[in-house]
Amino acid sequence: MDAPVLETPRLLLRPPRVEELPDWIAMMADPDVARFIGGVQPPSMVWRGLMAMIGAWHATGVSMFSVIERDSGRWLGRIGPWCPHGWPGTEVGWSLVRSAWGRGFALEAAGAAMDYAFDVLQWDEVIHTIDPANVASQRVAERLGSVRRGPSHLPPPHHEAEVELWAQPRADWQRRRA
Repeated sequence: MDAPVLETPRLLLRPPRVEELPDWIAMMADPDVARFIGGVQPPSMVWRGLMAMIGAWHATGVSMFSVIERDSGRWLGRIGPWCPHGWPGTEVGWSLVRSAWGRGFALEAAGAAMDYAFDVLQWDEVIHTIDPANVASQRVAERLGSVRRGPSHLPPPHHEAEVELWAQPRADWQRRRA
């Protein structure tokens, strides 16, 4: 597989690696970080999630990127295109470690991932599934130009989670980027 690597002024986005497992475990052990992405998970479940992301890259060419701070080489989280079976659409999602919050990294990385989704993957639309209480992610979606469409549902085992669908079509994204 030719693994894509996206570069922004401060970040590298690349497919996840097995050696990042301790970083993923630490992120998913933080209740504030995990609150809106399924809750705190034991290491065995985090391993499965990481393997799903790595496997999705190899099987489909679409999955979350690991977000790496260019200056420090530090792993900051996961952001990128994601479309599991039964999902309500082609999503660009994000989750970052707490120390990366409030620094514009989510917006920077999600913007690069949306460029990738529209320009390389040729998606017609990008969605974001966001918990109604996750105001910070709603602000990121707004700054990306996405619009709240209302309540939606995820497939099992996430079917009981409340989510709102945010979205924008390729034409709107391209017009904003021009």
